[in-house]
Amino acid sequence: MSKLTNEEVEFYKKNGYLLYEKQLFSPEKLAELTDIFEDQLKQKGSKLSDELDTPHFREERLLKFLLSDEVLDLVEPIIGPNIGLWSSHFICKDPFIGRATPWHEDSAYWNGRVSSFDKIITVWLAIDNSSKENGCMQVIPRTHNNGFSEYESVDGSQNLFNTQIKNMDTSTAVHFELQRGQCSLHDSRIIHGADPNKSENRRCGYTMRYFSTETQVYPEKNKNFKVWLARGQDLAGNTYANV
Repeated sequence: MSKLTNEEVEFYKKNGYLLYEKQLFSPEKLAELTDIFEDQLKQKGSKLSDELDTPHFREERLLKFLLSDEVLDLVEPIIGPNIGLWSSHFICKDPFIGRATPWHEDSAYWNGRVSSFDKIITVWLAIDNSSKENGCMQVIPRTHNNGFSEYESVDGSQNLFNTQIKNMDTSTAVHFELQRGQCSLHDSRIIHGADPNKSENRRCGYTMRYFSTETQVYPEKNKNFKVWLARGQDLAGNTYANV
């Protein structure tokens, strides 16, 4: 069952993002996901808290959430009924020292790995409250028609990535302020970023990323990378971890 109205779907397609200000999971399920995140945080060793990428590769309990109807019912109205799980990432900005996320397009970091980017979507779930003060995500609306801007180098010790989009005009930026359990949706091509966390409050989000299975995932460009068939059927001859 679709969780989105026709108006919300049209808003997403026009602007490249949508704030879903309802609880995505039940309180019990959100608590279970939070416990898994805290386990991952304890096991990170020398990694920074924002570097917990593809945690579902090593923690299969996350597939309960990534392949859940709660999330897929949110994604289907936008990319269609044939859905692949592309990736996930816990992005945690610790109090006072959480690094900035430079302005970027997800598609630029995945260039060459898939056949197209117009039906790849990220669900960004707030594990903690996310606000301007603790470095919530921001997007530049309607910048999802290209996906490959010009980049320049930045200091990787102060930023989540070591590149950022050149000559950014951020005057139209929209801040994604979310309460714990709420989420946002954004197109893989939209320009987005986040300020560092200078507050006393941690800011953790779980990104869950999906693609229409009409998109081809190139095996030679995705070695040791796994995708799952989340719903429907494969349309592009892809290989899935669960099929």
